[in-house]
Amino acid sequence: MLNCDEGEQGQKASNEQIAQILQITTKTVERLKQRFVEEGFEACMDRKPYPEIKEIKTDGDFEAHLIAISCSKAPAGYARWSLRMLADKMVELNYADSISHETVRQVLKKTKLNPGVLKGG
Repeated sequence: MLNCDEGEQGQKASNEQIAQILQITTKTVERLKQRFVEEGFEACMDRKPYPEIKEIKTDGDFEAHLIAISCSKAPAGYARWSLRMLADKMVELNYADSISHETVRQVLKKTKLNPGVLKGG
C-alpha cells in the first residue's frame, strides 16, 4: 500500500509496477486498494476467506451416461430432451442423488453437445 502513495519516500508506483514486483495481477492490486479504502488497513493484512468449495457431483461416468441418454430417443410426446427432463432421468436412474438442470447444461456445454438440437432417436 505504501508504494501506491506519493510522499517523502519517493514516486508513486503504478498498479502494473506493483503487480510485477509482487508477482500478482493488477486486478489483485486494484481489489486490495479498494478493500483498504472500504475496510481499512487491518482488513488488508489477512486473506479473505474463500467461499465454501462445493462437492463435485459429476464425473466421467456421470457424463457418459448423460450423453448416452441425451442422444437417445426423447420420451413419448416430446420432440427432444429438455435439461430438466435429463436431470430428472439421471436421478431416476440413480446416477445422482440430485442434480440441477444447470449442472446438466454445464456438462453438455463442456462436452460440446448442444441440448437445443438434441432431437433423440
